[in-house]
This record gives sequence, C-alpha cells and structure tokens, in this order.
Amino acid sequence: MKIRKLIVAQNINNHLIEQIKQVVPDWQVIVGQDPSKWEEHIKDAEIIAGWSKKMKNYTLKEDSSLRWLQTWSAGVNSLPLTELELREIQITSANGVHSYPITETIFGLMLGLTRKIHTYVKNQQAKTWHHGHMKLEIHEKTIGIIGVGSIGRETAKIAKAFGMHVLGLRHTGEPTEFVDEMFTTDQLNSVLPRCDYVVVTLPLTAKTQHLLGAEQFDLMKSSAFFINIGRGEIVVEQDLVHALLEQKIAGAGLDVFTTEPLPEESPLWDMENVIVTPHTSGSTEHYDKRVIEDIFIPNLKNYIAENPLTINVLDYKKGY
Repeated sequence: MKIRKLIVAQNINNHLIEQIKQVVPDWQVIVGQDPSKWEEHIKDAEIIAGWSKKMKNYTLKEDSSLRWLQTWSAGVNSLPLTELELREIQITSANGVHSYPITETIFGLMLGLTRKIHTYVKNQQAKTWHHGHMKLEIHEKTIGIIGVGSIGRETAKIAKAFGMHVLGLRHTGEPTEFVDEMFTTDQLNSVLPRCDYVVVTLPLTAKTQHLLGAEQFDLMKSSAFFINIGRGEIVVEQDLVHALLEQKIAGAGLDVFTTEPLPEESPLWDMENVIVTPHTSGSTEHYDKRVIEDIFIPNLKNYIAENPLTINVLDYKKGY
C-alpha cells in the first residue's frame, strides 16, 4: 500500500511536528524549509503546508498527488491560482494568525505618528532637544477601518479602549461588535472625509487593486493619517506620495508597498511624516503555533475523516 505523504515546508519545532503526526500516524511527514528536504517527495505529497515558488513546477503537473495546500500567509495573491483552481486544489490560508501582531503594529504606527515618536527617535540620534511641535492625541478621534475581517475587528476593539468612533467598511456591510457604523466598500468615498485615521486591512484582489488613489486622498482630511498593512497594490503609490508631498494628508504609516523591498530611490524613505516598516506587521513569536494548532490541525482532522475543510478555505471566485 502506498504511503500517503504530507510536507510542511517550514522549520517548525518538534512539539508541533509531533502534534501533526498524532493526527496522521500512518503518513510520512516531511518537515523543512530547504528544498533539499522535500524535493524528492513533493510529487507524491497529498498535502503541503507552506509554499515556495520552486514547488510550482512539481505541483501543477497532472501526475502530482497534491489535493490540499495550506499557505503560511494570509494573502494568496502570489500563488498560481488559475492553475491550482484548474487542478481543483483546496487552499487554506493563515488568515487570523496575524490579528494580534498586526493590530499592535497598526496602533504603533498611529501612536508613533500622533505622538511624533519617529521624530523624537531621529532627534535622539542627532542629540537634539526639540519639542517637534507635538500636539495631537488619539483619544476620541474617528477611525475608518477598510476591511473588517479578523484584523479589522481586533483593531476596532482596541480603538474603543481609546474612546474612538469606529467606522468600518466590508464587502457585505454586515454589522459587527466594536464598530459603531458599518458601510459597504462601495461607500468608501463618503466615509473618508469623516476619518482622522484611515486603516487599510484588505487582501489584494481584482476588486481591491488601486482602490485608493488621488480621488480618495483628496477626500481625506488634511489632518488625517493613513495606515496600510494590507497590500501595497491596493494603493496607487504615486498618488499617495503626491498627497503626502502636497500635505493633502498629515502622514502615513506603511508596512506594504507596490515594490518590495521598497526601492532606495522611493521618496517615502525620506519623508518626515512617514513611518516605513518592512512588511513585518504580521511577525510574531507565536506564528507557527497558531498556523498549526488553530488552522492546520483542525482542518487536517476533517480531511482525514473525509469531511469538508472548515477554516480559512479559499473561495477562488472571491480571491480570498
């Protein structure tokens, strides 16, 4: 009888490996990020957790055994989705793993810009004692959260601790806890003029690409701060740069960009009203544990029992 194979293309600790093996004791479980660990097995792997571009040539062939792919990221836009859909491969994402760390980054950026922490860090490096014209506070301001999924909901929850008025936008417009007013994404332009902070937590899809451009930045308050931890391509980056240079908005905290790494020639690096982080908002000491224990193992138990996967299953039509 042919041994069924499962590849975890990440370097996870032994405790997590043993948890997986307990669910599939009769399977061969191959673990390791380096291709040398999994190359000879990938053609026969029924399940892969983690993705590398080097896998594409193996997994899309007709004789590949792949049936289910668990990504190690919330976004799936880097995957060969058209080909995977044609092969009817089930995909589950790591959505939800990032709620705590990304929310902490969101408020780190918001507070940093509001209380001029980035300015004071530069002053410290130059040994300059200067007030920096700091006067703003975050309490009781209005925050607009574009994309109220798990990250957006956690952001709304923390915002209420600051007494903020929370406006949310989501595809369905369905109300949710901690959001004072919910809108559909079609109502974006009517929401932007009300916001002191605009936070983008959307995935990148055909519908969200370049959702925010010159028209949207023109609608925002000149005192508003813009935060993007979704994907760089959701924003027309040149229009954002123009809005910042022309002081159409007060500043921006950016973790994602159209081109990554952010090119050295980008004006965003040198702007006094911008904080740049290198797409690290989702980084956390608990990342692997949450992917395996909260998403992969519950789905794996369903898979083995020949039941439908239930957590973070990709809808190919929606793109998330």
